[in-house]
Amino acid sequence: MLKSFTALALTVTVAFAPLVANAQTTTTIEASLKADKPGPEISRYVYGQFSEHLGLGVYDGIWVGENSSIPNTRGIRNDVVAALKAIKMPVVRWPGGCFADEYIWRDGIGERAKRPVRKNNWWGGTPEDNQFGTHEFMDFVEQVGSEAYFSVNVGSSNPTEMREWIEYLTSPGDDTLAKERRANGRDKPFKVPFIGIGNESWGCGGNMTPEYYANELRRFESFYHKGTDNPGVRVASGANSFDVNWTDVVMKNAARHMDAISLHYYTIPTGNWTTKGVATAFPTAEWNATFYQTMRMDDLLKKHIAVMDKHDPKKRIALYVDEWGTWYDVEKGTNPGHLYQQNTLRDGVLAAANFNIFHNYTDRVKMTNIAQTINVLQAMILTDKEKMALTPTYYAFKMYVPFQDSIPLPVEVTAPTLSAGKDKDGKDQTFPAFNVTAAKARDGKTYVGVANMDADKGYKINIDLGTLKAKKVSGDVLTAAKLDAHNVPGQKEAIFPVAYKGGKISGGKLTLDVPAKSVVVVAVE
Repeated sequence: MLKSFTALALTVTVAFAPLVANAQTTTTIEASLKADKPGPEISRYVYGQFSEHLGLGVYDGIWVGENSSIPNTRGIRNDVVAALKAIKMPVVRWPGGCFADEYIWRDGIGERAKRPVRKNNWWGGTPEDNQFGTHEFMDFVEQVGSEAYFSVNVGSSNPTEMREWIEYLTSPGDDTLAKERRANGRDKPFKVPFIGIGNESWGCGGNMTPEYYANELRRFESFYHKGTDNPGVRVASGANSFDVNWTDVVMKNAARHMDAISLHYYTIPTGNWTTKGVATAFPTAEWNATFYQTMRMDDLLKKHIAVMDKHDPKKRIALYVDEWGTWYDVEKGTNPGHLYQQNTLRDGVLAAANFNIFHNYTDRVKMTNIAQTINVLQAMILTDKEKMALTPTYYAFKMYVPFQDSIPLPVEVTAPTLSAGKDKDGKDQTFPAFNVTAAKARDGKTYVGVANMDADKGYKINIDLGTLKAKKVSGDVLTAAKLDAHNVPGQKEAIFPVAYKGGKISGGKLTLDVPAKSVVVVAVE
């Protein structure tokens, strides 16, 4: 989790028009889809999640204990599992974040009543009783039908601790660690396909220089013993935002010791870590500032990928954007260290806009992990004891499920630009009014996704389908009358996707009437 800055489904069949409060100005835009120029596959892991021991993200959000009155399976909330299965959550990163580099993995195994209680020094000083540890996390992963991405302690630990945890998880033999795992209730080895060697080593993971971290990576990886028992992808701790020097130095000095390198970038409307901006009741100007900041993701990826290409021209090493999302001021009355924020239409549109960016870099971007899954930052789910709400971000993820493991198809389009005002140097802060993605999915259909970031204006987008022959279009739209429309646990939903009626196919063109401030995803058959 970044601490400093340098730079299940509802079936609804109603029309979307009543959700828009006022008549909108509509501009017609021409575009073309190049079905004959497919790109590298959009990995399902691009739709990954991140759950840190932070606030109510794990305790209450996932884990309630076996004796809870909240329906659960072995202590894990049934409602949360069902919701995450519905968005086909492919991978979840755990246990941090900053928490990972203080985590002692042995604290979280064995009889729960005997597990030590630690102080969570990073996140509010909250007691950590370690009731949710390795076995509980893997049970959660398996209940959801997901995969595990472990982040190991480099900042305050040593290679022996890493090696022993990996062997405890993955060894099929009769060694002592495998026997200990069996004694704790798991006979077969766990499947652990991804392992992060440190987290934010430039900051909360040790305040290292890139040269120092590259040496630490080489040292830890020497005892990683990648092989049949441990096939996990070796993920290097990557850069903070636009710090391309970190990527350059680590790649230069330790490229052969990694299979992927991470990158963290948070969207902060103000660009100021002291006063970030509010999650609700924000003005249109702050809406625009948010989208200006998030659309910097495109330039960010270009810069880091250029550095990676210099050291790895064959593109063996993947780029994992394993922390991204919005970060606002916490909700009033909540613990500042728990990072609880509401989640609105703005966040749903922003999630889709980022998906559309990630789809343009599939030769490098093989995983992303939004921060975070439940009750923290840009969450999928908000809980309040037994009550639960699905957020607009959750629904954006659900709408984009068909893009998992699909083949991207280029869409050529020039969107109008919007302004978020001028920066401190007097430079215009502009961003596109919308962005578009398209892909051929495994079900044989072609999907088109649009994120309209214009708070006031809708767009009619005429997409020339080229060689793609199609007769039918159907889909969903996510929008609302209010910019900050959001759902609250225990209350009737105020925002959710509905059937989209604004698409048609005629003369080899797909026409989409896209409302202001909306996400539209359609299937073309």
